[in-house]
Amino acid sequence: MSDQCKTTQCQKSSAKPYNTKTFKPSGGDVTLQYGDSTTGTHASGPVGRDTVTLAALTLQDQTVAAVDDTDNTAVSNGGAGIMGLGFPSQSFVQAAAINAEFNNPPGTDTFVAQTPNYGPVIPRMVLADMIDDPLFSITLQRDTIDVGGRGQITIGQLPDDVDEDAITWVPVRLYEASEGGLTAPSFAPNEVYPLRWEVEIDGVFLDGKKLPDSTQPGAGVNKTVVSALIDTGNSLIRGPTDVVNNVLSQVSPAFAANPSANPTLPCDAAHSLAFQIGGKMFPVDPRDFVAQNKKGDATTCAANNVVSTDGPATGALFSWNLGDPFLKSNLVIFYYGNISNPSVDPPRIGFLSLVPQNADDLLDQAVDDAQAAGGNFDTKQDAAPTASSLLIEGQSATATATGTATSSPSSASAAKPTTAPSASASDSTQANAAPAPTETSNAAAHFSPAAWSSLVLVSLSLLSSLCIL
Repeated sequence: MSDQCKTTQCQKSSAKPYNTKTFKPSGGDVTLQYGDSTTGTHASGPVGRDTVTLAALTLQDQTVAAVDDTDNTAVSNGGAGIMGLGFPSQSFVQAAAINAEFNNPPGTDTFVAQTPNYGPVIPRMVLADMIDDPLFSITLQRDTIDVGGRGQITIGQLPDDVDEDAITWVPVRLYEASEGGLTAPSFAPNEVYPLRWEVEIDGVFLDGKKLPDSTQPGAGVNKTVVSALIDTGNSLIRGPTDVVNNVLSQVSPAFAANPSANPTLPCDAAHSLAFQIGGKMFPVDPRDFVAQNKKGDATTCAANNVVSTDGPATGALFSWNLGDPFLKSNLVIFYYGNISNPSVDPPRIGFLSLVPQNADDLLDQAVDDAQAAGGNFDTKQDAAPTASSLLIEGQSATATATGTATSSPSSASAAKPTTAPSASASDSTQANAAPAPTETSNAAAHFSPAAWSSLVLVSLSLLSSLCIL
């Protein structure tokens, strides 16, 4: 969100807008579409370069979009923009900058070769060997019903308390050009690239019983593969209409009687919606399945964290989109692998369930507490990140390093360039994104700009959702 944005949502924002005085325009523009066909929003603006600092990691001449037009409510919740965590192959901001500065080059050779210079923030850090491992991990704090947990994004390494042996790793889905993916460059003709953080799922279960597979049609979709987008830019669980209606009919008598009705259910009715991934179950905590239906009423809640979405289509083959409720219930690790040559080190996603064995009892206790508090559940929402720390291998984390960040509002990977990336494009879903820092952040470690080779971890504290577009 730049200081040039005058839309209603920008005017409502309490965040400090991006100061365009330091912005170096490339001459291109970008238009990004978020959400699906029923809940879509947009962001647009000129593309250019500026210095971006994340904790104490600084990237010179980072490609950003200075958004001057958006109708998305994310900027009304304390966030000043988004930082793309997706793959370069899906970055329309990168495509717009390259098209502007290289005069619309044919094919994808220039696009792929210039990713170290024009790509999203973390892929550029990976390619520059600025972080120890090509990954980031995310957990979200529960912001309502039963506030708690730890919201955190780590970049370059896993959180310290994670048992690596407990992680379930599954490969990221790769997209052939015929499926809407990136056409391989001439210097790597056999490569197949990922588009999104998307994985195959084995099945969907409700209260321990496998749900029938969807019969919802999809254009150009292989029916033998069901995949899910793991999406930090989605506040809900989105799935095929027929399966979602099945879920809601089973948990809500009101919805079963009338599919147009609000899917109400008793607040203390603990249900487990689980996704089988890599042969293991990853449930949504029952505290993340329900939501308060009316203020002052902690008896009747609603299952409105699960909604229908568009069917699969070329370039967007996923059936499910697992957003905040899933990320509050699971630690998810996003491993880029080899960005230029994925066949050398394929991308993958790791999962670790955070749902406690007594989650049902914890929901009961949260309901009792809300009823004792006048029928209102606790709710807490802060703009993130609220804190950051930089850990450097072999050094004591006793000093502080201060890094300032320009607001890079829309360097998000928002859609897929194919043979000739377009400067204006849209996508049916939001790419993985986290908020760009808008204030000075403090890193609790010794830091030297020349010490990139010893850098192992950047940790950003997140509360609630990621406050993103």
